Amino acid sequence: MKKTLFAAVILSLAVAGCGSKTSTVEQNAPEVAACLVGAPDWVMAGGAEGGVSAVGAAQIGKAGLNFARTEALANGRDEIARTLSLKVNNMFKNFTQSTGLGNEETVDKVSANVSKQVASQMISGSKQIGSWVSPCNELYILVGVDAEMARAAIKEQSLSSFQNDQALWQQFQAKKAQDELDAAIKEEFKSGGAQ
Repeated sequence: MKKTLFAAVILSLAVAGCGSKTSTVEQNAPEVAACLVGAPDWVMAGGAEGGVSAVGAAQIGKAGLNFARTEALANGRDEIARTLSLKVNNMFKNFTQSTGLGNEETVDKVSANVSKQVASQMISGSKQIGSWVSPCNELYILVGVDAEMARAAIKEQSLSSFQNDQALWQQFQAKKAQDELDAAIKEEFKSGGAQ
């Protein structure tokens, strides 16, 4: 039940927030700003209102417009997949140890942050909604998926992943990583950390 509710909240945020991304040309370097003169609103916002959308871009090079279009469409679809479903594995390790007394005290600190993001989402019905070529010969394509199709895909994914083997494997891996971290901390304190 919690996973279904969580998926519904994520879907609401994804659908409602797709058109609300903001960026301004003034924040970009002058040469980038010059390349975006005359850009449609959806280029700067990273998508359009209504439905799930994203912008893909590609430089039009010697391979031609069709190759750039294929690349830009792929980039836009990748962004939609990350919007709808993103697995983030993150582990943060932090260790601080103090030894000695008074002026002889030393503090050792070690921190490590590791993050991996993977998107895997079946996207049905994605299509080009708009295109624009910048003054710097870069093709921007607005890729969209109907909001109802996106809702149906997320609902199906949340229901089918509730008890499947992949979800259980991920839970096992997360528990295993936490247990390894706990064991490392206990070992460090046994070997002289708390004397």
